[in-house]
Amino acid sequence: MTFRDDNTAYDTWLRTQCDVVEEDLRYKRQLMKQSPFIFLRATCFRWARRIERICPELAGAPAVLSVVDLHLENYGTWRDAEGRLVWGVNDFDEAAVAPYPFDLVRLAASARLVPDLRIEKPAIAAAILVGYRQGLDFPRPTLLDEQETWMRPLVACSDRQRAKFWDEAHAWPDALPPPAVAAGLRQSLPADAVRLRFASCRKGGGSLGRPRYVAIAEWRGGHVVREAKALVPSAWDWAHGRTDPQSRFADLAGGAFRTPDPFLRAADRFIYRRVAADARKVEYGGDRSVPAALLTAMGRDLGAIHAADPRLPELRADLASRPAKWLHDAAKTAAAAVEADYRSWV
Repeated sequence: MTFRDDNTAYDTWLRTQCDVVEEDLRYKRQLMKQSPFIFLRATCFRWARRIERICPELAGAPAVLSVVDLHLENYGTWRDAEGRLVWGVNDFDEAAVAPYPFDLVRLAASARLVPDLRIEKPAIAAAILVGYRQGLDFPRPTLLDEQETWMRPLVACSDRQRAKFWDEAHAWPDALPPPAVAAGLRQSLPADAVRLRFASCRKGGGSLGRPRYVAIAEWRGGHVVREAKALVPSAWDWAHGRTDPQSRFADLAGGAFRTPDPFLRAADRFIYRRVAADARKVEYGGDRSVPAALLTAMGRDLGAIHAADPRLPELRADLASRPAKWLHDAAKTAAAAVEADYRSWV
């Protein structure tokens, strides 16, 4: 099928899974024209449909619980139950059981698609694999107050970003969530929060079109924000024709080697989370100075996610059997396929 065929088919299916915000879906279609990197972010469904044919040599690898929609900007920061600042993969909407190499390939391909990234392309795959093996061998969360203090300047929220966050939050238009979602948002707020306002907001790439509501309230001298985003089955399950698939969001978000966001939960087909200036996705796609050490950290966090899977011994054996340049070659092939789809869309 052509990309346009798959795009139409996915949008049609999505309308059966949630109350699609058609205006946001139209915005997403325009956003997809901006760059191959943004296009990749917005089209996980196409990746899930084609990647086994694009990289057939990887399709038989051990299948583990995977992120599926991994890319350079699917990492961010949050506070755990101890108030520690944590960094790592922070979007598990598309979690599904899939061959483990495809998370690595998608991450490496996304880095290749950033224009003029200041790192040699062979070094991208090498840096990711170094970290991935570390994550498999010594799985743990990435704590920015202790082990990875070097990363803090790369993910720190500036005063300008804080001001932008609150300007956007206060500008979100009023909205009326469904009663169950409104109740879920209220439940996630402090019990004595006041001056509650419900609003809608437009964020993300691949999730554009899904309903997204926020609750903004005042609490003890300042504002607090909670978000509810519609949760639909994984694009991987859609692409493979699985009937009645179960979301694996919670399984991955609360994995054995993660320190989860205590405000993050899924209920009634919505994901609830705390939103704040310092609890956010960290964007690198427009920054051409992503260091190799950060790519290694990304690979390490992914390794810690995969290390929780029971098929870890099979994964290790398969990884050891791969030739030296397997990830570089696969990412190059996958990125070229994304660029071809992007050109056809534009």
